Amino acid sequence: MESVTTDKRILILMLQYSVVVKGIEKKLQDMGCNVTTVADELENRIERYSPETDLLLFYLPGDLYDDASKKAKFLKLCTLVTIKKKKMILIGEAKYHDELLKEHTELREYAWMNRPVDMKALENRVESALTPTTEAAKGKRILIVDDDPSYAKMIREWIKDTYRVDIVTGGMQAISFLLKVPESEKVDLILLDYEMPVVDGPQVLQMLRQEEGTKDIPVIFLTGIGSKEAVMRVMSLKPEGYLLKSATRMDILDFLRDKLQ
Repeated sequence: MESVTTDKRILILMLQYSVVVKGIEKKLQDMGCNVTTVADELENRIERYSPETDLLLFYLPGDLYDDASKKAKFLKLCTLVTIKKKKMILIGEAKYHDELLKEHTELREYAWMNRPVDMKALENRVESALTPTTEAAKGKRILIVDDDPSYAKMIREWIKDTYRVDIVTGGMQAISFLLKVPESEKVDLILLDYEMPVVDGPQVLQMLRQEEGTKDIPVIFLTGIGSKEAVMRVMSLKPEGYLLKSATRMDILDFLRDKLQ
């Protein structure tokens, strides 16, 4: 069967040339992709190539976070990519990932990969980015439970073209909503904030497991704390998984696609 990546056009962007990108180019070409790499006149190149480009990769320089001019140029280019409504994968230093996305939340629209690049992980990420949404996936319904309306709405915007999405902002609202949903409109997965006032995520999960109509719904915890201790505490409750709130749009879509296939 022909790979989903065959004949797909990928544009690799660099603020400064790096020989390391040669390995990425070769991997993408081996996957059957048509690859163009550019390191100058990036705005013009994006304008020129974007109509026929399926995916962009932006290989970030190591000093991006410390060089104000490079950072400003990078953000300007990201805005242009957003205007063009193109998918993009950012490849950069792991130590700058959280800081960069906290300061510029719009960058969560894109996938992130740490350097040095794991070629198998790159292959999986590119294939996922280029895989069309199936009709079966579009029929799935997700409930977001989070007391932060702005975050919940952001996640809804990211996934609404792929799934049917509902939002509630409290634990008891979630229980009430789920118990009233008819079988024909059942929720397929719950994204549940771990830390909420009054009734927190663990309490909601416990109540869901005690109700016949909700005990089998997959629950994914949303947590803003990525420490080993916090993750162990989340997983000890045996949800179907967890997502960090710093996750990018593509990270979340990949995760949901895996859970709901």
